Amino acid sequence: MNTLSETILLMPRVYKRIVALASDALICILTVGAAFVLRLDYWPRPQGTQWLAYICTILFALPLFIRFGLYRAIFRYIGWSALMSVVRACAIYGVIYCTVFTVVGLPGVPRTIGVIQPLLLFLSISATRAIARYWLGGGYQSLLQLGRRRRVLIYGAGSAGRQLAAGLANSDEMQVLGFVDDDRSMWGSVLNGKPIFSPDDLEDLVPRLEIEDLLLALPSATRQRRAAIIDSVRGTAVTIRTLPSIMDIAHGRVTVNDLRELDIEDLLGRDTVPPDADLLARTISGKTVLVTGAGGSIGSELCRQILTLDPATLLLVDSSEFNLYTIHHELEHRVGVDESPVAIVPLLGSVQDQARMDAIFARWRPDIVYHAAAYKHVPLVEHNLTEGVRNNVFGTWTVAKVAQSHKTAEFVLVSTDKAVRPTNFMGATKRLSEQLLQALAADGSPTRFCMVRFGNVLGSSGSVVPLFRKQIRAGGPITITHTDITRYFMTIPEAAQLVIQAGAMMTGGEVFVLDMKDPVKIVDLARRMVELSGLTVRDDANPDGDIIIQVVGLRPGEKLFEELLIGDNPETTAHPGIMKARDSHLPLAALDDAFVELEAAIKAGDLSAISAIMSRVVPEYRPAEAISDLIYQRDQANGAERPSNEQARIAS
Repeated sequence: MNTLSETILLMPRVYKRIVALASDALICILTVGAAFVLRLDYWPRPQGTQWLAYICTILFALPLFIRFGLYRAIFRYIGWSALMSVVRACAIYGVIYCTVFTVVGLPGVPRTIGVIQPLLLFLSISATRAIARYWLGGGYQSLLQLGRRRRVLIYGAGSAGRQLAAGLANSDEMQVLGFVDDDRSMWGSVLNGKPIFSPDDLEDLVPRLEIEDLLLALPSATRQRRAAIIDSVRGTAVTIRTLPSIMDIAHGRVTVNDLRELDIEDLLGRDTVPPDADLLARTISGKTVLVTGAGGSIGSELCRQILTLDPATLLLVDSSEFNLYTIHHELEHRVGVDESPVAIVPLLGSVQDQARMDAIFARWRPDIVYHAAAYKHVPLVEHNLTEGVRNNVFGTWTVAKVAQSHKTAEFVLVSTDKAVRPTNFMGATKRLSEQLLQALAADGSPTRFCMVRFGNVLGSSGSVVPLFRKQIRAGGPITITHTDITRYFMTIPEAAQLVIQAGAMMTGGEVFVLDMKDPVKIVDLARRMVELSGLTVRDDANPDGDIIIQVVGLRPGEKLFEELLIGDNPETTAHPGIMKARDSHLPLAALDDAFVELEAAIKAGDLSAISAIMSRVVPEYRPAEAISDLIYQRDQANGAERPSNEQARIAS
């Protein structure tokens, strides 16, 4: 049957119309014969005037069917309007045929034939159209696949839930079995033929109804509310999906394709800090803004956020041609769609190239710089010390000095929590970069400098979240470096907005620290991602689980616990999500001497000298801190205190 339907669908349209005409002609003849059978209880062999009953039905019916467009409609999409055309055509045909054979009458043809045959013809023509729509439109295939559709519940019986259910009504992928809603007054009711359940019944409903997916139709719910729902179904092997945003609901764009995997920020259960519109626009509107590392994870999001704040010119600086092309193409498209007057300029160049940076600043005269260009992957920098220093330290030094010489008003350094008591070389380079800007600000620079320090951003390159998702899709294992490792997390858009807002509050030399809320245990994050993918973790307690979590050991320079502050008693600011650290720094003269030494060590390729200089100018840099954390973790069950760095070095 499937092959025949495909053959018919692939035929040229003229052939399809010929087939339809021939079929209708045959139906006309058969219905005349059927009318004779109903009247005479047998099918007489046509003779004499009886032939006219067969000939007239074709002569009357087919021209009317052509006139009313019955062969212009696409049968597999036939609807109410096409059915009404059949009714009108058959009604006119019935009047004509009845007039000839019932009112006027012909010898040998019973008068009741003029009434019975038009009725039979109408029923037959309508039935063939319905069968064609069902067969060619794939209705029978949907019926066959009904048992293979994923069984789902929709959480939320409001407008979003109703629209989602309507969008899934004809889906061959999902079968909606009911709704879940927090409103007590709706429990036990029926919506569009589907029952509405209480959230308290979820744990029992999932196995009883064999639910595979829970669809969250709660576009305006807080992160905490979503986290509570997620917790209520943990361990039930159900996959959770959610609608993209309330704006998509408002525009009526709710279909099965709009469902997406649960955002990781939903898993964290933390609402983002709402931005202060005044702070966002204070230093951007009407200005020329330069972003280094514009194609990176943070740099590209900074560009997106800045573009919405109406700068006069946005300068994109990056050493990667591909990354620069990608972000420039995206922003140009946004400008075209929004008809924005912002000039977007892509500029290829390395922040280490002083001549190139000087040419860019001289030509475009930026008012504010967001310096996001840096090597950030801890293990890579640990194995490439010289390049880490060149890019992270001397790149910052070059752009800062060029900004000073061209009297750029403001300079914002994007920093990291790994700069706090760093145990890895990447963190040490970022802390030295912070010290450099602190020293320049203290030296009375015409350019105001500040640093913005925050932890891990979700979804950035190298983030654990896309890595875990990839590993889950591959069937595991999920790899973590230590069972007790914790990290601070923040979304990329939230981090970018807070960077801009912190920059708006600078007076010069501040180290701003973003409020990252509570740290998250990576192994717990991995478990939640597995469970909310509809799978289970395989361990000693559950040997038949789906995904193994494998501990591979700490990487070079990796901490168990990240920190955001070097000193104590951070100052509050006008923004609830931004604090100000009180971190000391070396004077500019001492840093100048250190940079001369570092440059000489880099030219000589002396890694020991580079490491020694970094340890001297970044007093908090203690590579043995990672060992200290491990010793503390091992001994804390016995009530031991955290060992000192000296003890850790001795232990190593």
